[in-house]
Amino acid sequence: MAGAGQVVEVGGRRLRLTNLDKVLYPEAGTTKAEVIDYYSRIAPWMLPHLAGRPVTRLRWPEGTGHAPFFAKDLEAGAPDWLRRRAIDHSSGAKDYPLVDDVAGLVYLAQVASLELHTPQWRFDAAGSSAGSSRRAPDRLVLDLDPGPGAGLAECAEVARWAREILQGVGMDPLPVTSGSKGIHLYAALDGTRLSDEISAFARELARALEADHADLVVSAMTKAVRDGKVFVDWSQNNGAKTTIAPYSLRGRAQPMVAAPRTWDELDDPVLRHLRFDEVLERVATTGDLLAPLAPAAADPLTAYVGKRAADATPEPFPTSAARVAATGASGAALRFVIQEHHARRLHFDLRLERDGVLESWAVPRGIPETTDRNHLAVMTEPHPMEYLTFAGEIPAGQYGAGSMTVWDTGTYEAEKWREDEIIFTLTGRPGGPLGVVRLALIRTSGAGEKSQWLLHLMAPRPAAAPSPAGSSAAPESPAAPASSPATVRPRGATAADDAPMLAVNATPARARAAAARRSEAWVEFKWDGIRAIGTWDGRRLRLRARSGTDITARYPELTAVDAGLGAAPAVIDGEIVAMDAAGRPSFSRLQSRMHLTTPREIERESRRVPATYILFDVLRAADADVAARPLRERRGILEEIAADAVPAIVLPPVAADVDAALQTARELDLEGIVVKDPDAPYRRGARSEEWLKVKLTRTQDVVIGGIRPGKGGRTGAIGSLLLGIPEAGELRYVGRVGSGFSERELTRLADVLTPLRTDENPFTGVPAADASDALWVRPQRVAEVEFAEFTPGGTLRHARWRGLRPDVAPDAVRREV
Repeated sequence: MAGAGQVVEVGGRRLRLTNLDKVLYPEAGTTKAEVIDYYSRIAPWMLPHLAGRPVTRLRWPEGTGHAPFFAKDLEAGAPDWLRRRAIDHSSGAKDYPLVDDVAGLVYLAQVASLELHTPQWRFDAAGSSAGSSRRAPDRLVLDLDPGPGAGLAECAEVARWAREILQGVGMDPLPVTSGSKGIHLYAALDGTRLSDEISAFARELARALEADHADLVVSAMTKAVRDGKVFVDWSQNNGAKTTIAPYSLRGRAQPMVAAPRTWDELDDPVLRHLRFDEVLERVATTGDLLAPLAPAAADPLTAYVGKRAADATPEPFPTSAARVAATGASGAALRFVIQEHHARRLHFDLRLERDGVLESWAVPRGIPETTDRNHLAVMTEPHPMEYLTFAGEIPAGQYGAGSMTVWDTGTYEAEKWREDEIIFTLTGRPGGPLGVVRLALIRTSGAGEKSQWLLHLMAPRPAAAPSPAGSSAAPESPAAPASSPATVRPRGATAADDAPMLAVNATPARARAAAARRSEAWVEFKWDGIRAIGTWDGRRLRLRARSGTDITARYPELTAVDAGLGAAPAVIDGEIVAMDAAGRPSFSRLQSRMHLTTPREIERESRRVPATYILFDVLRAADADVAARPLRERRGILEEIAADAVPAIVLPPVAADVDAALQTARELDLEGIVVKDPDAPYRRGARSEEWLKVKLTRTQDVVIGGIRPGKGGRTGAIGSLLLGIPEAGELRYVGRVGSGFSERELTRLADVLTPLRTDENPFTGVPAADASDALWVRPQRVAEVEFAEFTPGGTLRHARWRGLRPDVAPDAVRREV
């Protein structure tokens, strides 16, 4: 992708991206494309801390193996739309960038600005001279910098002491591991004190810490006195100084980040700095730990106003009074509008009133007309209530330029409103095109603005829901045939009686052919997690893996609460997944949950990496065995069971078009789809042509039978793993995997595999070169790898590690493709 590059549109701004495959972090292999991806994805959490602050940059155009360039004023080639403000210097005024949107972050990443630094003050709303445009600082910062012989543990100790002092004067500091050496402490200020006053206060605080803890703290700038101590740098509160911005990358060997942390984390004796991928995973679950430092971010219309100029577009700009009036309204029905928007491409905008604003989605293909076809919906920024009646021409050159008309409007009733699922009924205006429709929005990736959802047309809500055991048809299939007689599970039946039904792998063509043979197609997305059978007793949920292992204690967010699955007992089938920062299922994230056994570890990781249980079938309901009933009927029963489930338990919609579902899975970066026969029963513990699995990513379960020691940077650690697949009573060698491991994963694998070491080679067919230095292990552990294809000789080509599969027994592994 070098050379001329490619032109992309980011938030209505056009950018040319070049040299995307250029490696900017040689030791880690991180490319410019990955840097751009990080800054675009971290933007919702980072931008509030950059807003209004001049940004200085450290640029590494040749990568972190070379010296950086320090940049204050903007480059001559910076795009005209990038906001800037002037600051006077002895050599003249310099224009500093103001980064308030994703496009600005992407531009800075494109020019290899890895580190972004900002002062503790913001510009005011107008003016450009240095003296008149600066507000008083709105935050205090202490930079805890460890000298030789000290580290993060010592910085954490000093941070706790500083916290006690600051809390004593009414401040509540928040910690950030800097991504370089030490820890930054931030505390919000009320904006009534000048930088000089705050700097003087910080200096006295540093001196007080040194006086009380002279053996560990130093406040003097002299480097010669820092050995074994932590320097409390108070000087960054000076109006002319800057600090690495929260969530900024660092120009180090690895792509580390200035990462907000919790105080509990600072108590961890193995506290360390975090990489950019870890930070993206964290914010998806914890949100912005520094939110108290960015109060402006609480206004949901900030993004709306920031994208528009009041004197350049006829779109409404609400006053504060109007906002209060809209938010304070009570008792009235909630309103909605669907607008037909002839912008660069025709689409429809769906807007629902909520908390005084209009939550908004762009729906390229409009409201679905049938229940068997879902439409993509992309969340946009919240709009003001005045937008309910807006129609007009947005001028060329403005955000969303084009004509907009009101397609239909009216009121709506929400049955469910979660962060990832909304079910609601719209009632349009009399004689309008919409009528009354029941819809579901299901989030499939991302969070907030730009997140992607599926818009699903649902059947009208039944007047009275039947009991799960007696349901004879799904709510969306009123014409379904009568159910088969239910059979009660005999007393004393074992867990094996509820073994999961297994899918058969298929090609897209085979899946299309199977769907065409049936009266109706039934397509579900394939989620990248682990299968789990759930047993609900009316109060608590128990979970078993596909292997039969009880995994209840590993997922307390699902099992230690009332899951809301109704008063009647049930046995359900689903997939446990962990979402990444973009809202996509991530098997690698789930790895941190699958192997834990101690309550303390489970509690910590359940907060950091929460699990979601995605349902797709039911085996028993209210003591009745419903496995023999058609899938369409079981779906109706499952919808009743899950109607009031907790947010961590999700029942996704069903599609009816194989090609459309495959395309959506590709767009949303999902693992694939499963095509099912809606007339089929549930066949316990059996693979069946009635479930056809189509993977977009080729994966394979394998048995680990050996280790090849690492070399170079991995000397003393695992270099690669030797893999096999059982066949005809033997473990046939299928190759090795040496990529895709994190350092944490390599350490964990060493702990798991070392006790299994043996002198006996468990494989057949291992080439001499692979066996020459192999350390054999007993074949008791199963893993999953990605790969390009099987070679004619039966080995995996371009294998990449995905993770251990404790839910699969070695003798259950089969060649999947």
